Amino acid sequence: MNVEIHPSWKPFLQTEFNKAYFETLIDFVKHEYVNETCFPPENQIFNAFNRCHFEDVKVVIIGQDPYHGIGQANGLCFSVNQGIAHPPSLINIFKEIEKDVSIPYPKSGDLIRWANQGVLLLNATLTVRAHQAGSHQKKGWELFTDAVIKLISTNKEGVVFLLWGGFAKRKEKLINTAKHHVLKSGHPSPLSANRGYWFGNKHFSKANLLLKQKGLKEIVW
Repeated sequence: MNVEIHPSWKPFLQTEFNKAYFETLIDFVKHEYVNETCFPPENQIFNAFNRCHFEDVKVVIIGQDPYHGIGQANGLCFSVNQGIAHPPSLINIFKEIEKDVSIPYPKSGDLIRWANQGVLLLNATLTVRAHQAGSHQKKGWELFTDAVIKLISTNKEGVVFLLWGGFAKRKEKLINTAKHHVLKSGHPSPLSANRGYWFGNKHFSKANLLLKQKGLKEIVW
């Protein structure tokens, strides 16, 4: 398996690629993809980076691990391929967008349109075995994606980090909050959303206001 990642990220991540843990991780992932059904497709594992280049990153959304159903995951957190039914969390994301910024509920759950505007849709774990949630956790991916969050924090300014749920909120310690914006709320999953921890967070309008204040183009959610 080749690490096919957009050249804009390579100067910042090459040291990670050379570390022993990353080589072990890639060996594990190669073995899994040969012997098991895994997601996303191998050529989309680094899709978040290939669709959102380093210099374009304005907003970071952090997920946990990819969807593990057939045809769902496409390498962008919370995103599913065109024509795939929207999972519950994504439904609640779109409902909040509809209320918050008056954008109609979309037909497609493919969030590539966000990535193309500078939203890094980063799962903490980039691969998963089919129908086995969390099956590739604690194999090294979290070390890599934590390094990604740190390098964005160190090398950029004014990025808006959207941390949804307890898992994502724990990543705040990797972010320099003196130079970046962190918006936190409950997770969009039904369990959290139905308890009142998600709806009404207005993260989409708040993120756009912060971008506008910095003179940056707002995201068309």
